[in-house]
Amino acid sequence: MSEELGKIEKPSVEEFKQGRKLYFVPLIYGGKESPDDYREKLNRYWNQVEDKIGALELKLGPVNRIYHELVADEGEEGIKTLSGLSSKSFEIIKNRLDKGARLECAEEKELLSELMDWSRCLAIGLQSQKVFTTAYQSYTELSKKRNEHIARRIDETLKADEIGILFMREGHEVQFPGDIQVFYIAPPALDDIRRWLRDREAGPAPPPEKQPEEKGKEGKKETTDTSDTDK
Repeated sequence: MSEELGKIEKPSVEEFKQGRKLYFVPLIYGGKESPDDYREKLNRYWNQVEDKIGALELKLGPVNRIYHELVADEGEEGIKTLSGLSSKSFEIIKNRLDKGARLECAEEKELLSELMDWSRCLAIGLQSQKVFTTAYQSYTELSKKRNEHIARRIDETLKADEIGILFMREGHEVQFPGDIQVFYIAPPALDDIRRWLRDREAGPAPPPEKQPEEKGKEGKKETTDTSDTDK
């Protein structure tokens, strides 16, 4: 019997068990000052992230290494920094640390500090084009060095057949080593959050222009039922 054309075989779990693996979790921040509807989406997102990682662990094994942006320390100091950054990602990480995973420092302190300083300079709105160009070029160069450092740290610490998790904001340009299988953790709630942020950035729609009223018989205003037009 001839082979069915166009048929795609689903990879077996056994194929993924060999080699280094990295779960990439888009890092989304929120706080007590966030609107209630955003916090609800955020809570749902992190619950779904926990579920997805848990399902992968059942198939592929426990997590061995954990990496988190803005954390430049290992051990207790790193855990302390992490607890103040993101309570939601911290809960997921704490569960893995209790089971034997290790928190690795993904960042280099001096490099991170300098990058954040240039970021603050750009955020305040510089008036001089010369100063802006200098700040932007410095920020861009440091961002590249930072991405290279994070990739190098993962390559140095993630051992053969180990599993790691990287918590980092989307839009990064980290180039992971070619032999690492990267799993992108993107639960359904992530799209809801992206949509919420896009709508908030766009702002409220301008009010519709007032149309001249049409005169009906005996001065009665005519109205149109629009109940089905806004669906």
